Amino acid sequence: MAPVVRELQRRAPQFQSVVCVTGQHREMLDQIMQSFHLKADFDLNVMQHAQSPAQVAARVLAELPPILEQVKPDMILVQGDTTTTCAAGLAAFLGRVPVGHVEAGLRTGDLEQPFPEEMNRRVTTVVSTLHFAPTQDAIAALLKEGVPRDRVILAGNTVIDALLQSVRADYEFEDPRLAQLPREGKILLVTTHRRESIGEPMRHVCEAILRLKQAHPELTVVIPTHRNPAVREIVLGMLQNQPGIILVDPLPYLDFVHMMARSDIILTDSGGVQEEAPSLKRPVLVIREVTERPEGVAAGVAKLLGTDPKRIFDAVHLLLTDANAYRAMVGSVNPYGDGHAARYIADAIEKWHQQSRRRSV
Repeated sequence: MAPVVRELQRRAPQFQSVVCVTGQHREMLDQIMQSFHLKADFDLNVMQHAQSPAQVAARVLAELPPILEQVKPDMILVQGDTTTTCAAGLAAFLGRVPVGHVEAGLRTGDLEQPFPEEMNRRVTTVVSTLHFAPTQDAIAALLKEGVPRDRVILAGNTVIDALLQSVRADYEFEDPRLAQLPREGKILLVTTHRRESIGEPMRHVCEAILRLKQAHPELTVVIPTHRNPAVREIVLGMLQNQPGIILVDPLPYLDFVHMMARSDIILTDSGGVQEEAPSLKRPVLVIREVTERPEGVAAGVAKLLGTDPKRIFDAVHLLLTDANAYRAMVGSVNPYGDGHAARYIADAIEKWHQQSRRRSV
C-alpha cells in the first residue's frame, strides 16, 4: 500500500490520506514504514501473542469504527487478503463508508486454500465499491461473481511499484552473512510460512533442500525464517547448522527485495513474491498446491510444484543445470503490472469521487 499512500500524498491538497495500521508483525511493519518514509496517523496495535484470526477480526471491528467516525473518510482503501483487510472492509461497510479494494479478484476457487485468505478476499469483494484488479484474470473472476464492470479497474499490482522504486545496484546488506554471499555458485532463496504449509508439507520442502545441497555443494541456500514458532521448529530443527544453508530472521523490506535480486532461483509459498520475482527476472517455483496467481504460471515465469520433495528437487536441479530452461523462465514479460499501479488507482478514485459529487448535486 505504500506506493498508493505516497501517490495520494503527492496529489495533496486534492487528496488527504490518513494512514491506519493494525500493528501486525510490528518489527517488519516499522521497518517498512521507515523504508518508505511513512508515518501512521492511527495505530490499532491489535496484535497479541498466539491470537486467532477471529480475535484479530474482533479487535479490528472494535477499534476501527471510532476512527472512521472521527475522520469521516470519503473512502477507505484496504489491500490484499488478510484478516485485517476483511475486517476493515466490513467495518467500513457497516459505517456506510465506501471501500476500495487494492489487489482485488484473486481466487483459487477453494475456500480451504489458502485459509483463511480465500474467504477474506471474497468477503472483501462483496463489501467493496471499487475493485483494483492486478490482472485480466482477476477482472474475469470479479465479473463472474457479478461485480459491475464500471467498478473494476485494471491497475496491476502495487507490489511491483514498490519493488521498482526500491531496488538499486549499490545496495549493501548489514547482515555480514548476506553481505559476504559468494559470487561463485548459485543462490537459492526460500520462503515458507503459510498455515497450510506447516507440518508435513514444510518438512518435505526441507527434505528437498537437504537433497539439493548434497547434489549441488556449491549452492548457497538463504532462508528468512518466519517468527511463527511452528515454522521455526521445523525449519531450524531440520536445517540449522547445515553447511551452505543460511537461516536468518525475517528480513526488512529493502533487504528482502535486494535478496531476491541477488538470488538466482526463488522457492516460495508467498503470494507477493510470485509477482515480484518476475520483475527481477528471477524464476519463481511455487511450493503450494494451488495459486491465486495463475497468470505467472501461464506466462512461464512461475511453476506450481506443490510440496512433493522430488518435484521440488527436480525443478530446482533443472534450473541449475539447464541454461535453456532457466532462460525460458526469465525471458517472459511480467503479467502483474508496469510499476504504475498507484497512479492508476489514484486516477480511478478521483474519477469516482467526481462522479459521486455530480450524482449528489
